[in-house]
Amino acid sequence: MEKFVIKTGTGMILGKFMPPHLGHQYLVDFARNYVDGLTVIVGTLASEPIPGELRHRWMREMFPDVNVYHLTDDNPQYPHEHPDFWRIWHDSIRKAIPVGPDYVFASEDYGWKLAEVLGAKYVPVDHLRELVPVSGSDIREDPMNNWRYIPTCVRPYFARRVCIFGPESTGKSILAKRLAERFDTVYAAEYARGMLALQDDKVFYDDIPRIARGQMASEDSMVKQANRVIFLDTDLITTTIWSDVLFGDCPQWIKDEAERRRYDLYLLMDVDTPWVDDPQRFAPDNREEFLGRFERELASRGRPYVKISGSWDERLERAEIAVDALLERPRISESHPTRI
Repeated sequence: MEKFVIKTGTGMILGKFMPPHLGHQYLVDFARNYVDGLTVIVGTLASEPIPGELRHRWMREMFPDVNVYHLTDDNPQYPHEHPDFWRIWHDSIRKAIPVGPDYVFASEDYGWKLAEVLGAKYVPVDHLRELVPVSGSDIREDPMNNWRYIPTCVRPYFARRVCIFGPESTGKSILAKRLAERFDTVYAAEYARGMLALQDDKVFYDDIPRIARGQMASEDSMVKQANRVIFLDTDLITTTIWSDVLFGDCPQWIKDEAERRRYDLYLLMDVDTPWVDDPQRFAPDNREEFLGRFERELASRGRPYVKISGSWDERLERAEIAVDALLERPRISESHPTRI
């Protein structure tokens, strides 16, 4: 009796993966279970809204055992755009796959013609999009309501980031924790507090870079676990303020990074709360002055913020309203016909 070989031959998938989603996960997994060798070609243009290098990196992280090739040729996107459309794409694909493949996998109608051009057999995969009913444009338009379809490595790109911001003893840490509980997500704590507690609550100028690096590392690690939104119990603007107040200077790279990192919303904490002494707190008599400086830092940069005041319960309620509004904010609509 002839033995039936389940997996045989080579396969190819071509797509933009803008962004990769669980529909793509199914497509690639299907192909991996169909053939012995698989090449995924990530075709990108410089003008597209999500950088091609990032999409290529995501696909490599999602599929480390697959040959993932980044194609950056400025090819036409629709057959009507150029009379030699299919020859152009054939020649581009041959850079990644000089011979073959045996099979082309796709969930789009162009798959039939692409397979023919490459001398391969076409394997259709869930053309009706019933198994994973989502598209890249769905996610770009409304990532919050399509969160379940976004792979873990892609989620930090779409996660909303809310920074709790302001002077000392205004309940930032408490609010960050309570908001994380309310929205079933995570928060990044103030790294400096734990670090300084290990050195008798003393801070030196040489500690500022360590504090900044620790804060960035915490944020960049925790955001991978975020459920739509992450709350940050400080930011690098705060680090630059305190470095300037305590030492009259701040390393330039921290200032630069503070400008580069952007957040969807700041919750500026008012000083209408009782002062609570703490070994790491310095300025009980200058709270209004500090509040003014924190607000000017946001306003001068055009950062979006909501001022949070009142009792602890009122602060939580006002913060929840602001975050709910942020998560419901619609994205700019996109509508494109099917592309190769």
